[in-house]
Amino acid sequence: MLATQLAQLLAQPAGVPEALEVIAGFDAALVHGFARIGDEQAAALAALAGAVGGSPLAAPVAAAVDKLGTGSIGPEELSALAAGRAALLGAAHDALAAQVDSALGRPRAEWVAGAAGATEPGNLMAGCRSWLQELAITGWRGVDHDLVAAADKTIEALWAEPAQRRLAVLLDGLAAELGASCPVATMARVPAKRWADLWARALLLSWRGPETVVGTPVSGRLLILGVDLHEHGTAVQAQVHGVLEAAGGAVHRVRVSVSAAKVDTIVGPAIWQLLGAHPRLLQALAEHRALEVTDLTLTAGGDLLWQDERAVLGSAADPFATARIQLAAATGSAAAPLDRDPVHLAEPVLLEGYRVKDGALELDGHRLSLELDRLPSSGPLTPGLLTGSAACLGLLRWEAGHWTLRPLAVRKAVKGVVTDAHAGDWACGPTDPKVVKAQAKSGDSVTVLRERAGRLLRK
Repeated sequence: MLATQLAQLLAQPAGVPEALEVIAGFDAALVHGFARIGDEQAAALAALAGAVGGSPLAAPVAAAVDKLGTGSIGPEELSALAAGRAALLGAAHDALAAQVDSALGRPRAEWVAGAAGATEPGNLMAGCRSWLQELAITGWRGVDHDLVAAADKTIEALWAEPAQRRLAVLLDGLAAELGASCPVATMARVPAKRWADLWARALLLSWRGPETVVGTPVSGRLLILGVDLHEHGTAVQAQVHGVLEAAGGAVHRVRVSVSAAKVDTIVGPAIWQLLGAHPRLLQALAEHRALEVTDLTLTAGGDLLWQDERAVLGSAADPFATARIQLAAATGSAAAPLDRDPVHLAEPVLLEGYRVKDGALELDGHRLSLELDRLPSSGPLTPGLLTGSAACLGLLRWEAGHWTLRPLAVRKAVKGVVTDAHAGDWACGPTDPKVVKAQAKSGDSVTVLRERAGRLLRK
């Protein structure tokens, strides 16, 4: 990325700050709940109605706001408010994505909608909406264990319906977070946006039937740019970003996501062992090699649905060279309607000719904040390696109202020798002698846990 491109990127598109301010106002109102609407909450809801006033949502959102003023609201009206909030987030997302495409000169595909099934009949969806309605009326500050437990039977029934797995995961996760935070009234800070995101998405999903994934079988060469590791106490996901040279000449920016369950004691390089069901992908990450793939599904959202047995390791492929040569021409994917949120933006970029100062990357006077706290302990990337580096591969993300960079790899001259460090370098095991020694001394936590689990099963 050049200085002129960075300057164009850092100028916020018109209307985005205002849209995000309206959303923040709605989220703040949801913290206190809709049972008692004060002047501040009423102003926030009126602002939401005004923001979507020129859209097809104008009438239902305005009617919902009016009904809230009378002290009564049902799931249909709450769903209209959730749709208005989602529409504003989508507009902000689209404006920011267009800004990236314009600044970097990249093409992007149009969204292709899949066929949606009929809305789930019966009491199951009504139960979901009823619980979400109670949350909205009570507000996050009023959530207690009894209110959280009221969703248990509904969530259990959702898990029994494979077609509703997405909604089941969402509601189960929201209930778990609320339960762990109870009583919410004592929390110093409520994660208002996160919980509002989950609440609104769950409410909108409850009106939609199972969707058909729109995908196209593709074959070709996958060139890896880097991997972004997402860790949680009970799960880990490696999201690999790359460029697919498809048979026929098309070039796409794609994501490959592989996941596994975990326990919170498995951390650091041991994380990679949990993803051992994908040995070719891990080897390609560790050895910086291309992959020849056959008949994998590429979704409309840009996800390459991974099947390790349909991949063959290819020749060496330098991620920095891939970024320099291929990124500008590779076609990006459009986001699915419910994923059109600035928080989901993650565009791979290559930056050179910068300096790192005070946690930010500076290029001709322009500053781009670095997400140094997101550097994974499962790889060799450290904040120290970024200082004095000559090139950085990373994900351009929108965080807290401004662009940030999440590093995936750096290139640095160490004692006159150019050295690369990538987040996936230890995918097949650590290569740093100090880390290997420390791991040998502390023992292999994954192996120990598997042995203990085996003993329990044999009993």
